[in-house]
Amino acid sequence: MSGGVDSSVAALLLKRAGHEVVGLFMKNWEDDDDDEYCSTRQDLIDAAAAADVIGVELEAVNFAVEYRERVFASFLTEYAAGRTPNPDVLCNAEIKFKAFLDHALRLGATRIATGHYAQLRERDGKVELLRGADGGKDQSYFLHRLTQAQLARVLFPVGQLMKAEVRRIAQQAGLPNHAKKDSTGICFIGERPFREFLNRYLPKTPGPMVTPDGRRVGEHIGLAFYTIGQRKGIGLGGAGEPWYVAQKRMDANELVVVQGHDHPLLMRLSLQGLGASWVLGAPAPGSTRTAKTRYRQADADCTVARVGGDEIAVDFPLPQRAVTPGQSVVLYDGEVCLGGAVIV
Repeated sequence: MSGGVDSSVAALLLKRAGHEVVGLFMKNWEDDDDDEYCSTRQDLIDAAAAADVIGVELEAVNFAVEYRERVFASFLTEYAAGRTPNPDVLCNAEIKFKAFLDHALRLGATRIATGHYAQLRERDGKVELLRGADGGKDQSYFLHRLTQAQLARVLFPVGQLMKAEVRRIAQQAGLPNHAKKDSTGICFIGERPFREFLNRYLPKTPGPMVTPDGRRVGEHIGLAFYTIGQRKGIGLGGAGEPWYVAQKRMDANELVVVQGHDHPLLMRLSLQGLGASWVLGAPAPGSTRTAKTRYRQADADCTVARVGGDEIAVDFPLPQRAVTPGQSVVLYDGEVCLGGAVIV
């Protein structure tokens, strides 16, 4: 129970279904508890208030050490290497569905539940991971690294509901957080200015900002602080179309920028991924599927060009914009999430 409406309603629905429910509030970040952007204290108050109305116990557990070792260390390593990681994917695999699951099993629980918008379906003794019914809230992208052993112990009680219905259920039940705003920040950073946060942990190494042909047009503050496709925060104005980040030349410490939303350097017809993880086994080479290369991007038709070990290569019939190393490519077969890999 995070203090948000989704996990609160998940607990409520399980309680109504007759399960013995215990709420668990996870504290995963300690570095700046007194910071204006850190809402942990208020979230715990909200979770406790909801648990009280639902009539379930609430336990607070600190996973900050595990988070720093399993998620944050990787996060910093990726940024320092010029990639743009998605820590929420790693947090789900390592904390919410590993550290939390292990803790729950030690308490004697048989299952854990979360407020994620995703669905599960058992077929032939295996568990399929499906998109959430609310397409605008579907979170299967962030769950694609979960294993069969993890999914067999999980429930997603709000996965078949629309967000508006979740809020209606919460309001009718008298949950005090029924209208609480959804959190939108990265799992541990919250709503704080991202560049300011990253600057605490990574040194700024300024260098030239150049066009593809090497013409210098400005100076960047450090390659780690930019992502492919970025427009805001570049600091380039002038005549013509807006500027976008197109490439990072790590060896030369150069940031390549281009003008135009659909500049050829921003478009890709293929990608490679490493660290592949498959819910039910890897898709066959040559098979056609759909893929997301970022959470908020629409599904794109694709062909699995190569798969083996922890590698995958994917081809697209239409160019994909701002395919970003460090983000996850996640493959789907209709509503079924197959798994994915980290784009390299």
